[in-house]
Amino acid sequence: MTVSQKEKKPTSISDRKPLSIPYPKWKQIWLTCRGLFWSFWLIISLLTCNALQTFSLLVWPFSKRFFRRINQAMAHFWWTFFITVVEKKNKIKVTFWGQDVPEKEHVILISNHQCMADIPTVMTLARRKQRIGDLKFFVKDIIKYVPGVGWGMLFLDCLFVKRTWSADRESISQTFRNISRYKVPIWLVSYLEGTRFSAKKLISSRKFAAKAGHWMPEHVLLPRTKGFVATVQGLRDCVSAIYDLTIGYPDGVPTLWQIISGFVPSLHVHISRTAIVDIPTDPAEISNWVLEQFKKKDQLMSFFSQHGVFHGEPIKIQ
Repeated sequence: MTVSQKEKKPTSISDRKPLSIPYPKWKQIWLTCRGLFWSFWLIISLLTCNALQTFSLLVWPFSKRFFRRINQAMAHFWWTFFITVVEKKNKIKVTFWGQDVPEKEHVILISNHQCMADIPTVMTLARRKQRIGDLKFFVKDIIKYVPGVGWGMLFLDCLFVKRTWSADRESISQTFRNISRYKVPIWLVSYLEGTRFSAKKLISSRKFAAKAGHWMPEHVLLPRTKGFVATVQGLRDCVSAIYDLTIGYPDGVPTLWQIISGFVPSLHVHISRTAIVDIPTDPAEISNWVLEQFKKKDQLMSFFSQHGVFHGEPIKIQ
């Protein structure tokens, strides 16, 4: 798709607006009913998975690998159901750009972060690459107390962080040791901005960039590099690549409710792959590498804000 074939131009990224499409009243009611229907079944199925995950603790003393396989199967089932609702049942058009990537590859995945809908967006790629059951996330520590998703993540080697590196260092290192020791299949997702994008947070990020002498962000927040450096160092022998995803919503940034209900007509994902052997080993160089990646991401989002698509031609990923 060329710029001349562009979709509806989105709102300015620096003043990013929520999704707002003027559907007729009857369609809004219909989509809301769909959302309630699918939300009910998603919650029921998720709590059922939580119960089965709890029973899997009986296996833990005898085989930690089998315990992880059981929970991988639970994750594969529920996340596949979730993304089937989001993408297939709601007929969302997902367009991929950039590089295609191999199937069944162990990776660290980084992305820009605008909303909760970014999570199912990442899953659209994971499903296509047969890795949806292997997704693991860096998430806020408080999430583990949330019934459903939070409880489920406790069984999946997800990393719960408290926002301070000194508090998180040992728990993160222990999780990495477990992943390495038990050869856990992994697609580790990290939103390095540390929070969802907003105009207010962009101002703070720009102040920090000016003070630190970094490039000035306009469409993303500067990444937090300490955790990323530790992740690369801790998992270098466990992964083969780093995927850098840039996500764009041409009709405005949706809520999780809107993407479950079917209010979102389309979304775009730009993919860049870097082999782990091409990532520096020195901590300062790793930090500089990811800062440069986010500079490129900022440029990608600048183009997207003007044209509603990423540059180049879309790629077909089944």
